[in-house]
Amino acid sequence: MDLLKIREQFPALNQTINGNKLVYFDNAATSLKPVSVIESISDYYSTINSNVHRASHYLSAMSTRAYEESRENIAGFINANPGEVIFTSGTTDSINTLASGLSDIILKEGDEIILTVLEHHSNIVPWVALKRDKKIVLKIVDVDDKGILKLDHLRELISDRTRIISMSHSSNVLGTINPVSEIVKFAREKGIITIIDGAQAVAHSKVNVNEIDSDFYCFSGHKMFGPMGIGVLYGKSEILEKLSPFRFGGGMIRNVSFDKVEYNCLPNRLEAGTPYVSGAVGLSKAVDFLNSLEFSEIIEYEQRLTDYATDKLKRIDGLTIMGDNTSKDPIISFNIEGIHHADLSMILDNFGIAVRSGQHCTQPLMHRFGVKGSIRMSFSIYNTEDEIDFFMEKLNLAIKMLR
Repeated sequence: MDLLKIREQFPALNQTINGNKLVYFDNAATSLKPVSVIESISDYYSTINSNVHRASHYLSAMSTRAYEESRENIAGFINANPGEVIFTSGTTDSINTLASGLSDIILKEGDEIILTVLEHHSNIVPWVALKRDKKIVLKIVDVDDKGILKLDHLRELISDRTRIISMSHSSNVLGTINPVSEIVKFAREKGIITIIDGAQAVAHSKVNVNEIDSDFYCFSGHKMFGPMGIGVLYGKSEILEKLSPFRFGGGMIRNVSFDKVEYNCLPNRLEAGTPYVSGAVGLSKAVDFLNSLEFSEIIEYEQRLTDYATDKLKRIDGLTIMGDNTSKDPIISFNIEGIHHADLSMILDNFGIAVRSGQHCTQPLMHRFGVKGSIRMSFSIYNTEDEIDFFMEKLNLAIKMLR
């Protein structure tokens, strides 16, 4: 990869904060956007700016074409059929859609849903609501001290009442990459529906939904160089067709009267209202950007950054890396004995270094590791070893100031 050429495509990297060049290590929260994505949104509103599927005039036809071509491009990116790609506002929206829709068609009181302790709140709260409202049972798979999922524990939790396994492809705190294909294969033999939260994975590995073979796969555009507010719910068509719509309104209707409603075919039946067309166009451009690179090179480079930073962090007295394992996405979460993570992040921010501190929407995982929060640094393809060196210099300075 031509690192200089890649960095030139991200204008946010050109800014300075308190006299220091921005070092952006908060990619697990949201990635920066390349010029091609930014310009695609501006171009859409400058030239088209019309609702889709609504009118026969030229601009509406252009908007519909842009929207559906974006769907086709994104479907190809994950090796899905376009009709299996539902646009949502993000992973959170996708999982809520599934929790609501599946509740109507497969869940009864006493049925079981299996989650893991690694999950983001977005893959916990909707199911807890079902536990409250529909009296379903939640079972939680544990991890070992390195943050690796205990597969034996998962198998032990499965019973004849298990209906759904919903889990992350990779952890947004530990970076742990879960063996989702293996778990999906095992679940399929048991007739269990599988949902994969791929929010952290899609920018760091080549996702092929046919190879993973899960019933559903969810991800967000803003973590893979696309706009905020757009995401994808992939699902096998035979299950999507049975899924009860989560929202109701225009666009998802075939016939309607005051007595009866007939829903449209896929994907429209699950996309009520005016869609975020410019967001879909921007996400398609993000896919083009990723397709311009080799995922093998992305993985190798980001692993090198992660190893480089890990090695330097381990030299600091009193520093503990959460879930320190080698099979992970480029995320490192750590704590330093006697120093609050929020204090560290504020000092680093003064030097123009963007990291995240807190619980990262994973309170159960924090409880599992016995901490109240952590510093999280997360890398992308535009980060450099020089930035890590600068980070380490200022981290050591911050430690001296706080001890």
